[in-house]
Amino acid sequence: MPPHTRPVFAANWKMNVGPTAAAAFVESFLAASPTPSNGTVILFPSALALATVRHALALRQDIRVGVQNIHAEEKGAFTGENSAIIAADAGAAYVLVGHSERRHVFGETDAETARKCARAVEHGLVPVLCVGETIEQRERGETEHVVLHQLRTGLSSLSHDAVADVIIAYEPVWAIGTGRTATPEDAAVVHRVIRAALVELVGEPGRGIPILYGGSVTPVNAAALLGADQVDGVLVGGASLDPASWAAICSAGTT
Repeated sequence: MPPHTRPVFAANWKMNVGPTAAAAFVESFLAASPTPSNGTVILFPSALALATVRHALALRQDIRVGVQNIHAEEKGAFTGENSAIIAADAGAAYVLVGHSERRHVFGETDAETARKCARAVEHGLVPVLCVGETIEQRERGETEHVVLHQLRTGLSSLSHDAVADVIIAYEPVWAIGTGRTATPEDAAVVHRVIRAALVELVGEPGRGIPILYGGSVTPVNAAALLGADQVDGVLVGGASLDPASWAAICSAGTT
């Protein structure tokens, strides 16, 4: 996997955009972004649209693709799940691990995120480990404790070399799909905490691990967020579903 060029723009389509719509999206996005971005662009379509997206991007190898989730086991009787080895075989290069919806809707534990990160690395996928606090945890002053516990546990099964190749995404749960967005300084405060922890874990290589911000990112606020201290990119949900909006975000902070 080549080094990530900052900023990193990651689009999480969640359970939206089927294969037909995905092909149309890529066509429109490429028309709006005819030349490679100065950063790294990653699309996370649904598993059923992954092949369509890869085919549509055949002439744009600079745009990378990933899956939104993997099972921690390599194979087995897990109906409806996808493994790291299957994802890699399908052409994925990245995988989201521990997204807030996986944690809070599906009950994924910190221990499971550790297993998934390890399995992803084993099969050549780059984990994008998501961490973040709920509004209740934030109001109790637990943000740093929650984020660092999720971070350290999620990376606990990886070697130092493997940790240096991951991506971290800070996504405050209270700012996802709510219209509420952390200010650039809010984001910077937590990103600095994460950066210090990464340096503590792996030394100097920890300074090179991209830390993305995710939470109601739009074309309007993307540049300001990307300008915040230690914010190396964005993980975008709803605003990545429109190709013009996504193109605008991908041009933010790169000129």
